[in-house]
Amino acid sequence: MKYEIIVVGGGHAGIEAALASARMGKKTLLITILAEQIGAASCNPAIGGLAKGHLVKELDALGGQMGLTTDATGIQFRVLNESKGPAVRGSRAQIDMDRYRVAMRTLVLNTENLDVAQEIAESLTSKDGCVTGVITHLKNHYHAPKVILTTGTFLRGLIHVGEFRQEAGRVGEFAAYHLSESLKSLGLELGRLKTGTCPRIDAKSIDFSMMEIQPGDTPPAPFSFRTNKATFSPVQLPCYITYTNERTHSIIEGNFHRAPLFTGQIEGTGPRYCPSIEDKINRFRDKERHHLFIEPQTLEATEYYINGLTTSLPPDTQLEMVRSIRGMENAKIVRYGYAIEYDYINPTQLFHTLETKKVRGLYCAGQINGTTGYEEAAAQGLMAGINAVLSLDEKEPLILRRDEAYIGVMIDDLVTKGTKEPYRMFTSRAEYRLLLREDNATLRLGDYGYKLGLIDEESHKKTLKLKEQTTLGLALLHERFISPSKENTALLASMEEESAKDHMCLQKIVARKTFSVEKLPLLLLEAQGFSLEACEQIVVEAKYENYIQKQQEQIDKMSTLMEVKIPENMDFNVIGGLSNEIKEKLFSLRPPTLFAASQIGGMTPAALDILHIYIKMGSKN
Repeated sequence: MKYEIIVVGGGHAGIEAALASARMGKKTLLITILAEQIGAASCNPAIGGLAKGHLVKELDALGGQMGLTTDATGIQFRVLNESKGPAVRGSRAQIDMDRYRVAMRTLVLNTENLDVAQEIAESLTSKDGCVTGVITHLKNHYHAPKVILTTGTFLRGLIHVGEFRQEAGRVGEFAAYHLSESLKSLGLELGRLKTGTCPRIDAKSIDFSMMEIQPGDTPPAPFSFRTNKATFSPVQLPCYITYTNERTHSIIEGNFHRAPLFTGQIEGTGPRYCPSIEDKINRFRDKERHHLFIEPQTLEATEYYINGLTTSLPPDTQLEMVRSIRGMENAKIVRYGYAIEYDYINPTQLFHTLETKKVRGLYCAGQINGTTGYEEAAAQGLMAGINAVLSLDEKEPLILRRDEAYIGVMIDDLVTKGTKEPYRMFTSRAEYRLLLREDNATLRLGDYGYKLGLIDEESHKKTLKLKEQTTLGLALLHERFISPSKENTALLASMEEESAKDHMCLQKIVARKTFSVEKLPLLLLEAQGFSLEACEQIVVEAKYENYIQKQQEQIDKMSTLMEVKIPENMDFNVIGGLSNEIKEKLFSLRPPTLFAASQIGGMTPAALDILHIYIKMGSKN
């Protein structure tokens, strides 16, 4: 059975990889252990958040699916950090995890060029250093020149609940135990990571009157720029906030000796920024309480997820711990929390395209690369799918730079620095975050999505119109000036703005802290014909102009390094003046450009200059 691209795994990374491949015209096969679990939200019933919302918006601009399905199945929408600057705001949505899964599965099964096989991938086949296909547990041999692994937590997955252990990739689902050995036989280095989830509570047993209510935004803002804002009116359910207390902490501490995290039962490294509750209490014993967010899992709200209470403690301890929490005194646990260990590959073994360096045609995306989170996985899946197709078509790959997208930051971090713990996206990881805002994702990346054939003509025209109005508005703000005349003073007073102190361009007025989007059409009459999105762009760009300009200057300084490509098969041993450490890192990481080389730990300006000179000499020869 021959295909052009095979995707292994039906999670968030696998869905985006398979959809991108099929939509770009390639005959694609998605191999997954359980077809009904395609798109399952294994952990929290939410999409987005700080920095993660950026990834979803960028994925959407490129033609990915996650944002659209979130809009269709969301049950609460909120913008986090709304009171802070636009660069650090993050969109987040509670999803109906059942409807999300059904919607994604239905879409996958109805997508042209895309087949689904419910089987377990056991080994990869290869020839002359190139992948040639996949063999499953049913001994079916599927042939393809490109294979994308999106295995999530299924590679030798091992679940822990107290002393209980179970080989599984998710509760009730088989783990993939033979594929790890196949990867090792191909020369890939594997490590071990750990993540976890929390208890799920029967809604009937929760006293919500004892908790703080947390409603969604009114009006709610959709994730996808392709969702019609005018008709977007989802049913929104509230979340609730409660807290751990001294009794909770005492129960947990009194059972440290039964916690797999501390007994040595768990070998894998857990996520630093999303620790289990037992890890939190151990590390931050001075804190009197910890926030807990009580979140509905479906529109019917029959079960609630306790965000902030990830645990692998024994079942009796979990119940005692939960019932010590305000509003949970009579709680009934429907599903116990657990930890799960799984194999991953060191991501420095990948090119920026997410193709492995040792096996050509083999790509990896998602948790197999050491990341954590649905959004990080989906973004990698999309990029792996896109680049696999471009490689088949013998076209230049799509490698997003650090100044272009959070996706570019994430992938560059992974392949140049690697990770020994689950990697999570943060706004602080992006040097140019004022340029990489959620609100301008489609302006930054929409052209790519359209050229790849993943964004339709109508949506692209919408982006072009937004870009046109934004450019025109900013130009007019710089071209037009205002003086402190009586007429102008009266105009500004009507907007509750102070008079112009001297002859100044309109941009200086808009840059004031007191100036809001609603005032723009009063100051700039042309803006009355602009969309709200364009007005928002104009005001943000005007307010942060000086900071944006400084970041742009930094990027311009680095542009020469970004443009200089390092030959793929360059022999770094023959370059005099480079230390053995630098040579080893260059051989291991194989950075595609001088800029990527500059991000390698230990790379000095002098070493970068030597490398640059050698590349120039080679190009002349």
